Amino acid sequence: SAGSAPPPLPEEDCMRLNPSFVGIALSSLLAVDLWASKRLGVCAGEASAWGSVRPLLKVVEVSGHGIPWLLGTFYGLCQSDSSAAREVLLNLFFALVLDLVLVAVVKGIVRRPRPTHNKMDMFVTVSVDKYSFPSGHATRAALVCRFILHHLVLAVPLRVLVVLWVLIVGISRVMLGRHNVTDVLFGLFLGYVLYGVVEYCWLSPLNAPALFALW
Repeated sequence: SAGSAPPPLPEEDCMRLNPSFVGIALSSLLAVDLWASKRLGVCAGEASAWGSVRPLLKVVEVSGHGIPWLLGTFYGLCQSDSSAAREVLLNLFFALVLDLVLVAVVKGIVRRPRPTHNKMDMFVTVSVDKYSFPSGHATRAALVCRFILHHLVLAVPLRVLVVLWVLIVGISRVMLGRHNVTDVLFGLFLGYVLYGVVEYCWLSPLNAPALFALW
């Protein structure tokens, strides 16, 4: 009839016409993230604004790669003749493996593509490395930093250098165009939290005698 009200819209249509505050905030954050990441990718190519610095940042990239850390830790584990050092190195190796697995799982679930300005000329990649979230380099750097600061006796200048290395690795991922800003920030947070998991599951001759018997 002429005076009757129109039928109500389905609930899902109402949600599309009236997006939630959280949805708007996330969309805005994503837009800002993409814009800032593109503006900060000043070393994404040789012709970029800071293209001449790109080779130096690629060295930083290798310093945070998982393979050198795994190989170096395994070599030190094999060469060590101290039980205390073997315990620390074994747990660092365990932490690095856990980091690789966790980052790969999260990347496979989220499947966020890398920035469009990334050249994909990274050092030793696997299939999951085509995804961007989170930054494995940032996760690993934060994890290794906390591990070193807690288990190695270092002079203050060296401790400062370790922290600076973490910051440089994180910044370099955006400057090279490998990651968006939020990829790096979440990676640093994930690495920080992951260290707590490693400490909670700390391997020792008491709770993992079979592992220590191998060495």
